Amino acid sequence: MSDANRHYVLAAGGTGGHLIPAFALAVELERRGHHVALITDARGADIPGKPDFLPAHVLPAGRFGKNPMTWFAGVKAVLEGRRMALRLFETFEPSAVVGFGGYPALPALLAATSAGIPSIVHEQNAVLGRVNRLLAGRVQAIATAYPEVKRLKPKYYPKEHLVGNPVRAEVLALRDEPFPPFTDDGLLRVLVTGGSQGARVLSDVVPDGLAMLQPALRSRLQVTQQCRPEDIDAVRERYRSHDIPAELGTYFEDMNTRLADAHLFIGRAGASTIAELTAVGRPAILVPLPIATDDHQHFNTREVVKAGGARSIRQANFTPTQVAKQIQAMAQRPETLATAAHASWNCGRPKAASDLADLVTGFGGSELMDVIRVGGNNARGASQGEMVGQGAATRDEMS
Repeated sequence: MSDANRHYVLAAGGTGGHLIPAFALAVELERRGHHVALITDARGADIPGKPDFLPAHVLPAGRFGKNPMTWFAGVKAVLEGRRMALRLFETFEPSAVVGFGGYPALPALLAATSAGIPSIVHEQNAVLGRVNRLLAGRVQAIATAYPEVKRLKPKYYPKEHLVGNPVRAEVLALRDEPFPPFTDDGLLRVLVTGGSQGARVLSDVVPDGLAMLQPALRSRLQVTQQCRPEDIDAVRERYRSHDIPAELGTYFEDMNTRLADAHLFIGRAGASTIAELTAVGRPAILVPLPIATDDHQHFNTREVVKAGGARSIRQANFTPTQVAKQIQAMAQRPETLATAAHASWNCGRPKAASDLADLVTGFGGSELMDVIRVGGNNARGASQGEMVGQGAATRDEMS
């Protein structure tokens, strides 16, 4: 197999948070002339947005909950998935396997280790996930989306590469567009979403919070809000009673266009959400999901909040009064909101897909290519070297 035309396997759990960056990497690798295959679960195989060129292989992957009685079945499923992945590797011959977290990634990465195939994991959140923690000692590189990642042991710092979180091409295309004009008497367009299923707390709190704004700001509101199907009628009535114009829906296919038009975002703090907000440069009021594993959504907010691009409110403190207070502070003057937008934009990592692809393609080259790489980044292994160093910033380089 030539170095210009290699095979790579991407393994990811079946949620958008895991698959969106996997799809972005697949597109970049395919653009470079490589062949890519996906290992996921049944949800991931059917998720919207999967590139047409990307074949999906569904493997069993056990889940390991709090009840030890379920662990035997989980281990059995993982071992079966590992056997199936090894058979796939025999025919597909990947140069490297890339995991994006979630239990479906586990069998593929275990198979890569046993087959002697280089493996990399990408962590989208600011806390290393369970599967990535389990595999950190086995993989050759750990790609991260944030400068500081909790639950990553210091002994693995030499494997760490800050690349960012790849986002959809249609969102990334908005990065060079200017922040929408916002004047003392112009509209204030607010976009409210709670992830793929909406969030009830946003439906309960945001309309009343917007209604508490000072009249000069309230009269200029134009709201777009995603709601759960069971909540939408009540939310519509609440906005109507407050005399606030609002467009509601359970799903917006043109979310990138709505993000482009928005002056302010209110919503959850998932990794993909923050990556898109910072890619485009939009101020935000973020409400981390309180039941997120290891409280990772709270830690996802820290970089952009510290930079001044967002405000973070714990759900227990997310009241109409607090919403009004934060919006009033952010939008009281046009320059205040524009400054927050620029701070958010500065936190974006628009080359994430390219930098991750550079890291991935640094593995599995010919012997001559490996010799060329040695020396430039020797602390991270001879199989990475200078080629990796060109794209991905390491913890040592950031200090």
